[in-house]
Amino acid sequence: MNPVPVMKLVEVINGYATSNYVTGTITELSKQLGKTPALANDYPGFVANRILMPMINEAIYTLHEGVAGVEAIDTIMKLGMAHPMGPLQLADFIGLDVCLSIMQVLYNGFGHPKYAPCPLLVNMVASKKLGIKTGEGFYTYLPGSKDLVVSDKFRK
Repeated sequence: MNPVPVMKLVEVINGYATSNYVTGTITELSKQLGKTPALANDYPGFVANRILMPMINEAIYTLHEGVAGVEAIDTIMKLGMAHPMGPLQLADFIGLDVCLSIMQVLYNGFGHPKYAPCPLLVNMVASKKLGIKTGEGFYTYLPGSKDLVVSDKFRK
């Protein structure tokens, strides 16, 4: 989980041939580091990304289809679902290229259309609008400023 120094969770992944000894060692090491280990089996996206990324992708579809704007989507998820930040802002922080890559792993791994990346996400990555790391994604990030500005592309 990122950022590593802040996040408490370690998703410990058991591969098909992972021994109990290895799992136990990693679990104990995680605890010694002050982290909370959670066990999952080796499937595309494990647990965190298998649940988080489709939610982010659906938020992007919601924007793409004109259901609501960036600020409304993020506000609804923050205030209505008690998320610390909205899914579009989170996508900007993760990196839109990383989000796309994970969605492609899920789509290729399961072959299910529910994991197909939103065309808006694909286009933004192709246009190098990757979020905070490039200064623009769903929001514009002004150097030296903590203020978020909705990208002009998404102003209503």
